[in-house]
Amino acid sequence: MVCPRCISAVKRIAEECGLTPIDVQLGYCEVDGDPDDGTMKRFAEELRNDGFEMLLDAEARLVQAVKDSLVTLLYSDEMASGINISDYLQDRTHYSYSTLRKVFSSAEGRSIENYYIALRIERVKELLRYEELTLSQIADKLGYSSVAHLSAQFKKVTGLSASEFKSSSVERNSIDEI
Repeated sequence: MVCPRCISAVKRIAEECGLTPIDVQLGYCEVDGDPDDGTMKRFAEELRNDGFEMLLDAEARLVQAVKDSLVTLLYSDEMASGINISDYLQDRTHYSYSTLRKVFSSAEGRSIENYYIALRIERVKELLRYEELTLSQIADKLGYSSVAHLSAQFKKVTGLSASEFKSSSVERNSIDEI
């Protein structure tokens, strides 16, 4: 789940299945009581029908926790502060970064760093499409050390310069598709 609409959708689905959601956050849904297997099966099926997936495997939950934490960070004000990603993820997940790195790479076939770069570039694309911020402001907002670093990374990932992207009809990917 990557947005407030996703959270609302999961709450609605849970309620429609007769569950009482207590806490719904990005990638997490806690319900009241101990639902029977039939209710949980229906809940999982309804989630799938709306494009979500229930993760019961511990490693899959950990990978999702890493993704959700990075998406949350991406849209937070902490980005500009040059936060250390490994410390941030350790604090959020309560696992060592070494463990997170191994589990994530094994499950996703790419590193946390590469995933995070892809997220940041999609966020850059989003901000470029809004045309409200300069490239310098975007670099500051997303914690890049310089506009040159952002520009080089953008070109490496997309094959286009930021100005070429702005004038093109190339669509950005949804954050939850990264």
